[in-house]
Amino acid sequence: MAGQAIRNDLDRVVIATKFGFKIDESGKIVGLDSSPENIHRVCNASLRRLGVDYIDLFYQHRVDRTVPIEETVEAMAELVQQGKVRYIGLSEASPETIRRAHAVHPISALQSEYSLWERIVEAEILPTLRELGIGFVPYCLLGRGFLTGQAKRAEAFENDYAASSPDFKGITSTKI
Repeated sequence: MAGQAIRNDLDRVVIATKFGFKIDESGKIVGLDSSPENIHRVCNASLRRLGVDYIDLFYQHRVDRTVPIEETVEAMAELVQQGKVRYIGLSEASPETIRRAHAVHPISALQSEYSLWERIVEAEILPTLRELGIGFVPYCLLGRGFLTGQAKRAEAFENDYAASSPDFKGITSTKI
C-alpha cells in the first residue's frame, strides 16, 4: 500500500490524486462523473486505499459539463472543511471555468498538457493562473513520447487520451 510506504515521510511527500471519470465494472472509462456524491465517494475510497488521513491535492480530472463547476468545487471545498483534502485543483479547464471555480473556493493548481508541441496554455491559461495566484502542473512534457523519438501509433495507447488524439493518427514509424 502506498500509504504504508510513505507513512514515516508524510511531512516530505505530497499526495495528489484525481476524480471525475465514470468507470465501469471492467475498469474501462465510460464517461465523466463530477457529481458531489461521486466526489465524496472517490475521496473516501482514495483515502482508504492509500491508508492516509488526507489528500494534499485533489484534482478534478476533466471538467464535467453536466455538473456546474460551482457544484463540483463546493463539494471539493466540503472535503477541505472536513480535513480530508488540503488543496483542490482542476485539469484541462478554460479560463472562464477556472475563474468560476476560484470564486467558490481557492483553486491551488491547474494541470494541463504542456510541451514544445502543445503550447495552447500560453495564450490565456497561464496569464489567468498568474493573475489568480494558481500553480501550474504540466503533463506530457515530451509530447506523449513524440518528442523522444519513441512515438507509437494511436492504437497502441490503451486507456489513454492519445488513443483518440488526432496528433497520433497516421504515425507509421516509431522513429520520428
